[in-house]
Amino acid sequence: MEKITKTKLLNEYKEGDIVNDIFVVRIKKGVSEYAKGYYFSLILTDSSGKGIEYRYWGGADEDVVKELYNSIKSDSVLLVNGSVSSYQGKLQIMSNEKHLIDVLKKEEYNSEDFIKKTENNLEELYKKIEEYIEKIKNEKLNTLLKNIFDETLKKRFQKHPAAISIHHNWIGGLLEHTLEVIKYCETSKEIFPELDEDLLITGAILHDIGKLEEMEMTTTIKGTNSGMFIGHIVLGSIFISNKMKEVGLEKELQDKILHMIISHHGKLEYGSAKEPMFPEARVLYYADEMSSKIAEMINFVKDNKEETEDDFMPKWNKNKPTNIFLR
Repeated sequence: MEKITKTKLLNEYKEGDIVNDIFVVRIKKGVSEYAKGYYFSLILTDSSGKGIEYRYWGGADEDVVKELYNSIKSDSVLLVNGSVSSYQGKLQIMSNEKHLIDVLKKEEYNSEDFIKKTENNLEELYKKIEEYIEKIKNEKLNTLLKNIFDETLKKRFQKHPAAISIHHNWIGGLLEHTLEVIKYCETSKEIFPELDEDLLITGAILHDIGKLEEMEMTTTIKGTNSGMFIGHIVLGSIFISNKMKEVGLEKELQDKILHMIISHHGKLEYGSAKEPMFPEARVLYYADEMSSKIAEMINFVKDNKEETEDDFMPKWNKNKPTNIFLR
């Protein structure tokens, strides 16, 4: 079966455009009544990372409209026909009973069409991880990393996102974030030669390994049951602990690596089980913060500067707004 592919990204649509394209459902908003019948609203998205409101204006038969609405699930992929209009300064897609709307089966589309992708070459980026592993002088740490990063994990690590939202939430995001953290750690080593480079780089490479089990990609990035119940810090700690025992790593080194993983969020209120207790752990925490926070701000600016005439826009974080300069 030939798969249906996207023809246009959401950030390319303009008012007045005719729509005949596929999108993934991010949010369902329910069926409501209007003057001529019943309608429902959805938030649709694609790999651009943008969201757009979709309104289906149905007829007077409430059961028909509800049947169509109930056939649509969160994460459903829809083939939508309609048009782009503007309402209160925002674009939306509208269609009615004269327009086709189909819920596609999994074999009818490519799921990766709906998740944002890195612009970098993932094969080339992953080679850099392998180069860092080769530089590890400690024989047992080198063996540990090579045992972990086998062909099976390589395929997953290359494409996995680093987050559901906020930062590096795209295909290849975990790989990019890990390399950024390593580079910040390298800079710290240049400034502070006393740091243990093998320990520092090993911790940087492994700090977010639990995210491979915390999240999954379908047509969206979402948390797994293990991710919701346990979280990537604990998942990573369990995985690395078992691997370290397999290679016979000495107890103190095991403890240090595990400490770096469980403390890399820096503070207890940020999800760390411990706060960093030695310099390499403290460096890893700040390196992780630098990578995530700078990526978050850069992407916020990219996503918003073309959609507003304001110079500043508040970004809401933990119920507190931070003004971000967009120009």
